[in-house]
Amino acid sequence: MVSQEQRRRQLAREKFLRQQQRRTAARRKARMRNAVIASVLGVVLVGSLALYTTGTLRGDGESTAAKASASPSAEPSKAPDPCEKPAKGKIEELQFDKEPAMKIDKSAKYTMELDTTCGEISVALDAEGAPHTVNSFEFLAGKGYFDHTKCHRLTTQGIYVLQCGDPTGSGSGGPGYELKDENLKSDVLKKDTYPAGTVAMANAGPNTNGSQFFLVYQDSPLPPNYTPFGKVDEKDMAVLEKIAKAGESTGMGDGAPNATVVIDKATVTKS
Repeated sequence: MVSQEQRRRQLAREKFLRQQQRRTAARRKARMRNAVIASVLGVVLVGSLALYTTGTLRGDGESTAAKASASPSAEPSKAPDPCEKPAKGKIEELQFDKEPAMKIDKSAKYTMELDTTCGEISVALDAEGAPHTVNSFEFLAGKGYFDHTKCHRLTTQGIYVLQCGDPTGSGSGGPGYELKDENLKSDVLKKDTYPAGTVAMANAGPNTNGSQFFLVYQDSPLPPNYTPFGKVDEKDMAVLEKIAKAGESTGMGDGAPNATVVIDKATVTKS
């Protein structure tokens, strides 16, 4: 007999797989429209305030605001914002024609430092297991691509992730190129679970990775479809937990973080 916990995990997987299919269809439509309207930079607002883990961690094409307004319950009260004001500066509107040339050393150690309004988050990158992904992040961080960008989605039910890396803040932005999936057979992804501390790519289906990524703050049941490329330093998990504790905007378990989570500066260094 299937236990309630097993059934809950199964329903969570099915929900996010459905969302992935809808997100993929929406992105195909966006690409077709962009082929006709060359002046548009390929950013189509598919939802609204929520972060769409590209393809699965949301992307159902239905706005969070619409869902909230459809609910008869009162607007959820927000917890106090535990984060500081963002540093002064503006987002660089950068687009690139193709994936950057491979420059990293696969055998070396790389660290991504996220200087956020909520605290420092240090991520040990897996250059050996996900070389193209790490190379892309080293390139984008060096260009200032992530600086002053918001982490636009927080999920607090079913899966437990904070999603970042979209300068548009809509969940549909990207650098202009896509990366192939990597490291999906990693020992990290056991029993269809992304462990707390895992940093992985959001996508809109196989081999559609761009710049969006998610940080797991609690073990999350997900199929191994999202390139794992780093791990949050254990001491910095408290930052993610603080953000999660403040909740999300809809009160329904999936929306923009109540905390003001902005990446003031992102850097990737070799050691």
